[in-house]
Amino acid sequence: MTHPPDHEPEAPRDLVGIGIGPFNLSLAALAHPLAELDAVFYEQRPGFDWHPGLLIEGATIQVPFLADLVTLADPASRWSFLNYLKARNRLFPFYFAERFHIQRTEYDSYCRWVSENLPGLCFSHQVDAVRWSPGRDAFEVDFTRLDAEGNAEATGCTYTKNIVLGVGTAPYVPDPLKPLVEAPGAPVIHASDYLDHRDAFLAAGHVTVVGSGQSGAEVFLDLLRHRPAGRERLHWIGRTEAFAPMEYSKLGLEHFTPDYTRYFHALEEGVRDGLVASQWQLHKGIDADTIAAIHDELYRRTLRGGWPDAVLTPGVRVRTAGRVATTKVELHLEHVQQNSRSRLTTDAVVLATGYRERPLDRILAGLDPYLRRDASERPRVDERFRLVLDRAVTGTAYVQNAELHTHGVGAPDLGLAAWRSAVILNSLTGKEPYPLPARAAFTTFGLDQPERVPEARRGKTLTPLAESR
Repeated sequence: MTHPPDHEPEAPRDLVGIGIGPFNLSLAALAHPLAELDAVFYEQRPGFDWHPGLLIEGATIQVPFLADLVTLADPASRWSFLNYLKARNRLFPFYFAERFHIQRTEYDSYCRWVSENLPGLCFSHQVDAVRWSPGRDAFEVDFTRLDAEGNAEATGCTYTKNIVLGVGTAPYVPDPLKPLVEAPGAPVIHASDYLDHRDAFLAAGHVTVVGSGQSGAEVFLDLLRHRPAGRERLHWIGRTEAFAPMEYSKLGLEHFTPDYTRYFHALEEGVRDGLVASQWQLHKGIDADTIAAIHDELYRRTLRGGWPDAVLTPGVRVRTAGRVATTKVELHLEHVQQNSRSRLTTDAVVLATGYRERPLDRILAGLDPYLRRDASERPRVDERFRLVLDRAVTGTAYVQNAELHTHGVGAPDLGLAAWRSAVILNSLTGKEPYPLPARAAFTTFGLDQPERVPEARRGKTLTPLAESR
C-alpha cells in the first residue's frame, strides 16, 4: 500500500476503508502485499479494540485459530496467527498446548499486533460523510482527526475509487430496558461493559443475567465461579426455549462456507429472511464447553449437600422493567410456553442481549439517492459484497458484516473473514491475487447445481459493475 496515512495523493486512492475491526483489518492485511494498491483505513478509536468488556479469563473464540485474519486466503502471509506466535517467541509453547480454539484475550492481542505493525491504518480518524463526486469520478470521504481525548483536532478529505464499510455492530438493548441502563442507581449494563463493572456485580446481593447466548453463558459462569457456595444468589433467564448448544457438527459447520453463502444469496428475499430467523442456533447458541463448565460448576456445589442458590430459566422474556427505591430493579417477566407472568426483584442486571449491525444511513447519507434497496428498505448487496448503486456511480462500495440479510449467517463469522477479504480484493483489482477454491463444502445446497467456479475467474467474465446495474 502506497502513500503514508498523513499524505493525501492528488489522484484518487484505490480504496478507503471505514472502520478497523477484525474484518477490515483482515482486508488491510491481505491488501498489504499488493504494492500497486493505494489503500488507507480510518477508525475513530485510538487503537484496535475488540470487545474489551468480554475478554473474560478463560473465554475462547468459537472458531479455530486457522480462522485468523489471513490464513484461509493466504497461509504464507506475514500477518498470520502462527507468525504472530513466532514473533512473540511462543510458537513451541503453543505447539505443546495443543489448542485449536484460542482464548479471546490471545485473539485480541494478535489483532493488536497486526494493527500496530501494519501500515496504512489511521486510528483516531472519524469518517463523517461519504459522497459521490461526478467531477472527480470518485467518492469524497470527509474525516475528522481526533486528539487523545477524542476531541476534534483537524478535518480532512480524501478521494477514492472504492470504499469498504466495516463499521461493525453495536450493543443492543431492548426498548423496555433502555431506561434502566440510562438511569442512575442499581447497576444495569450491557454485557459488552461487563469487565468494567465486574467488581460491582461480584459484590451485589442478587444478580440477574438476561440473555441465553454465548455472552450470557460466559458472564453467568464467571459470576458463578466467584460467588460463595450456597450464597450465589444468581438468576439467568433467556427468551430461547432452552439453554441450547451451538450447532457444531461437521456438516452443520458447512453453513459457514463460501458454498452456502453463494446458495443463500441466490434465494428469494423472503426465504432469506425466514432462514436468518430460524438459524439462530448456528450462531447464537452456546458452545458445548461453556455449557459443560456451567453444569460442572453447579454440580460441584452440590457435593456437600444442598443446591446452589442459582435459578436458570429459559423461555422467559422481559416485558417491562423499573426501579424500586432507586437501589433495586424489578423485572416483569413472561414465560411464553406457560403463558404465565411474574416479577423478579434484583440488585443488578447484565443484559447479554446481543448486537445489531450499525446502521449505514449516517455515513452513507450522501449516497442515499444512488442506493438501491430491497422490499424492506435495506441496501441491496451483490454476490461480491458490493452495494448496488445507480449506474451513474462508477466507483464501488463494499460492505463487511453488514450483509446478514443477503449473505446469511456467515456474515459476522470470523471464519469467513479472509475469504470475503480475498473476494473483495479479487473483485477490486480485476485480477486474482488470491485464488479461491471452487468448492469448500461436501454438502450440495439446493437441487440446482451451479457451476463451481472460483470467485476471481467468475468475476473476469462479468460485465463491468457500472454496466451491470
